[in-house]
Amino acid sequence: MNTLASLFLTFAKVGVCTFGGGYAMLPILQREIVEKKGWATEEELADYFAIGQCTPGIIAVNTATFVGQKLRGIPGGVLATLGVVFPSAVIIMALAAFLQTFAQMPIVIHAFAGIRACVCALILSSVIKLSRNSLVDLPTVLLSALVLVLAVAGNLVTFPADVFWGQLLNFLLSPVALVVLAGVAGLCIKGAKGALKP
Repeated sequence: MNTLASLFLTFAKVGVCTFGGGYAMLPILQREIVEKKGWATEEELADYFAIGQCTPGIIAVNTATFVGQKLRGIPGGVLATLGVVFPSAVIIMALAAFLQTFAQMPIVIHAFAGIRACVCALILSSVIKLSRNSLVDLPTVLLSALVLVLAVAGNLVTFPADVFWGQLLNFLLSPVALVVLAGVAGLCIKGAKGALKP
């Protein structure tokens, strides 16, 4: 029961301290889950984020579910998920009543601009931390660079959706497809390395 309560409270703390969605939660998750609690390694957290990216739902919620399920099975997954969602639900319901009234005030606009800048810095910090354990050799560096180029291209270019090739290219440049294709490429690279060993 202590672990279940700790799961709920830890993920509630993550949920209440985070602005900007799943990517912005990564540095907080790293500190709480990897460094403080030792519930997962950085490699496992990166794996959970990758799987959470290509499964339905919010990345941070999916990651909480994976960590909770790993520690305490289904009850752990449920409580971790409820923990990360609960603060957001309460805050959103409280803000919804007042946001329309205050949304156009200069102080609120400037505050949100500052929060967005902070989120960008948090995401960059997470990328740097993850790269230490993920980019371990030349193939992983090249694969990461290729995915970055394709992801940026997918954000900058939209192909016509009224023709088959346009739909196909839009899908192949989507985050879900890039994660799946990168996983397949990783398997192929690992298989090739194994085949080359004497």
